[in-house]
Amino acid sequence: MNRRSFIHRSAVLFTLASAGQGVSCFGNTNNFANGYSIRQFEDEGLAQFSYAILADKKIVLVDPARDPRPYYAYAKEQGAKIIAVVETHPHADFVSSHLEIHQDLKVPVYVSKLVRATYPHHTFDDGDTLKISDQIVLHAINTAGHSPDSISVLLKENGRDVAIFSGDAVLIGGVGRPDLREYSGEQATQREKLARQLYHTVHDIYATLGNQVLLYPAHGAGSLCGNAIKGAKQSTIGAERTHNLAFQQKSEEEFVKQILADRPPVPIYFPYNVELNRRGAKPLLASLSGISLVSAAAVPHTLSTVLDTRPASEFRASHFPEAINIPERSKSESWVGTFIEPKEGFYLAVDTKEQGQVQLEKLAKIGYEQFVKGIVLYGDFAGQPSTAFDQTAFDRAQDQYFIVDVRTAEEAKTGPVFKGAHNIPLAELKAHIAELPVDKPIVVHCASGYRSAIASSLISEWVPKAQVWDIGEHIKSYKQSVN
Repeated sequence: MNRRSFIHRSAVLFTLASAGQGVSCFGNTNNFANGYSIRQFEDEGLAQFSYAILADKKIVLVDPARDPRPYYAYAKEQGAKIIAVVETHPHADFVSSHLEIHQDLKVPVYVSKLVRATYPHHTFDDGDTLKISDQIVLHAINTAGHSPDSISVLLKENGRDVAIFSGDAVLIGGVGRPDLREYSGEQATQREKLARQLYHTVHDIYATLGNQVLLYPAHGAGSLCGNAIKGAKQSTIGAERTHNLAFQQKSEEEFVKQILADRPPVPIYFPYNVELNRRGAKPLLASLSGISLVSAAAVPHTLSTVLDTRPASEFRASHFPEAINIPERSKSESWVGTFIEPKEGFYLAVDTKEQGQVQLEKLAKIGYEQFVKGIVLYGDFAGQPSTAFDQTAFDRAQDQYFIVDVRTAEEAKTGPVFKGAHNIPLAELKAHIAELPVDKPIVVHCASGYRSAIASSLISEWVPKAQVWDIGEHIKSYKQSVN
């Protein structure tokens, strides 16, 4: 059996066996007595929510994730038929399965005309409705701010407002970032204009809804699409009116100032995802099955990027020259999209075929599977080791080292570990790479060893003349001594 056919078969079999492993059902809002039910699906790694609205044995999906199989399974479980997909906007942090569902089930996709989608679709804007049953009707509301083309979907039961699917317009405790589209250069996507539009979305639309209306956002706590997001999975307009700071800002100027303050960097994969969602992604299994298994010896080390997702300890012991180490962990796909340009081909280094398939599915959530040149089973390949952290030498003369703290600014401020450390948050590392010296050792730390593993591998790649030590898990002993 050749390698390509082997990986094709193993990808399909593994993916079928693990269907929907990245997405879980959170719960049901059951109102069958009144004729409808809402099921929330959650991708914990991306803090992303999607929804199935069920009424009269018919389902409308809102903002589905890349893998459509959990929704198909839910429809089968309910003895129902998926009749439509609604996209609240072209998402930046994940790739949707709307086109695949359209192709599989021959159902329409509803999206704002402002998206300028190039896949087959029905426009869904102010005044447009989608009837699921005699009692349940979905109403489109243009709610610009997070993006110029955002809509919210208001569910009405017998004409009464019941729930609103907000996309990223209003989140639990906050609102969506208004700075994720400025890369396009269009006036309508500049951050201040969008922030002002978001003010009116909150105060002219959401604030007019009744307190009892349920709020279902597209993202939760930990998402890169907003900040100050609380850990709840659903809310009400009444709760947000009381606790969401966006509702408290009575002045437009005050609102804009707050919303635009302290924005973290926009991950480099976000613009790519927006455009991919405007076009529609390839079917998941077909896209995964074309990726082959290659031997470590066949990787042209000096010409290729290698993404190594093995544990940091294994990476430090042996790795490809200039490889990037982003160990497997929840949210690791976001770090991949932060540091690897969505145009670079790269090899994926793992320990086993099963781990390779897990990583491919995670990469597919952000549309990066198409950049994988091949899966490499590292095995006992004789790579190069990282320079080991010499704790004795470091403790003897810490002032002789350039210490980089890659935690967030807030973490570094509230819990400093080393005197004179330079705080460069991991997400901002590339922008500050020129500040790193080559005439003294660089020592990298974070809170647990995970982010420092990523950072030290990146510094070694970007500044090959630098001597880099990763404190790694040793940081725990220093934090204990500080505390």
